[in-house]
Amino acid sequence: RLRLHDGKLVKDRRYHLRTYPNCFVAKELTDWLVEHKEAPDRETAIRLLQKLMDHYIIHHDVYKRQDYKDAKLLYRFRKDDGTFPLSKDVKVFLRGQSLYEKLVSVEESILKVREENSVKYQRTFLGSEMIDWLVQEGEVESRQEAVELGRALLEHGIIQHVSNRHHFFDSDILYHFWINFRRRRRLTELLNENSSRALSESPDSPFCLRKLNPEPGNTSFLSVQTNKEIKVVSAVRRSSITSLSGNSNAYFTAPPTLVFPPVPECNPKSVLKRPVTNEELLSPGAPYVKKTLTIVGDAVGWGFVVRGGRPCHIQAVDPGGPAAAAGMKVCQFVFSVNGVYVLHLDYQTISSLIMTGPRTLVMEVMEAIE
Repeated sequence: RLRLHDGKLVKDRRYHLRTYPNCFVAKELTDWLVEHKEAPDRETAIRLLQKLMDHYIIHHDVYKRQDYKDAKLLYRFRKDDGTFPLSKDVKVFLRGQSLYEKLVSVEESILKVREENSVKYQRTFLGSEMIDWLVQEGEVESRQEAVELGRALLEHGIIQHVSNRHHFFDSDILYHFWINFRRRRRLTELLNENSSRALSESPDSPFCLRKLNPEPGNTSFLSVQTNKEIKVVSAVRRSSITSLSGNSNAYFTAPPTLVFPPVPECNPKSVLKRPVTNEELLSPGAPYVKKTLTIVGDAVGWGFVVRGGRPCHIQAVDPGGPAAAAGMKVCQFVFSVNGVYVLHLDYQTISSLIMTGPRTLVMEVMEAIE
């Protein structure tokens, strides 16, 4: 949007004796995307712009049409006319981005490369340093407000304790920005949305764990347990062998074969050390912290498996998948999915919510404080 403003593609335009501020012509923007190699061809450019409409980034300025048409029609960015929907999550994200940009642009910034336990971390700061800076710069009115802001940033995955063991405190604990807001993101990333949900006919798991390799005969998935071991969990779809055997379990311990399907045995053992109730999770002073994770699924899935019920927990996480990149870990409890409170639901229902929802998954999880 800012590049289009600089290039004068977004400007005031007249149509039927009326002036429409900050508009662009659809055909001109399609040409621009191809010319600047943001899209390889016009068809891809049109698909990208339709994605922006679907995500309420741009809209038709005159007739409020819902589709993007590659023609001499006027469209506008919602941020230019104040109609961009600012939810709580978006507001926290924008606040984090604003603070990050301000911190990296000043001399003697508190963001530095620091080392802890022989591991170097980028964009780090001490909790007390950040609070001092927020108060000094007038970003907050008090240290308590600064702590609340830091906790919101951590719960939304924008900052994080370097070893992910603590919430945000006014102390000498080391944190870092988990998101690099200056990474150049390409529009074509929006189109990496293959229908992975359609690959799974069973709600037992939202086809979340990523296959180790794409061969049709290989049914191995990567599972990460709490002791950091990596092991292979064999799996087949319920719609194939399980529907024939009458067994409702979706995961099996028998190794896959090339000739005969594996014999169903049982689900993997729960990663939880002991059962946890909703009352325990929600009781005042309980040693759990709530975090908000935004997970953008890839061509294979989201990279995690949900199990249990009332509450459900994260049974396995693919270390190279989208969920792990967002900060998801095994043994976290699922609090909400895309704004829907789910502590009272079983894993089949939660899996169905995930599969029938958007590719970008917003989950609130509760994690034990060590």
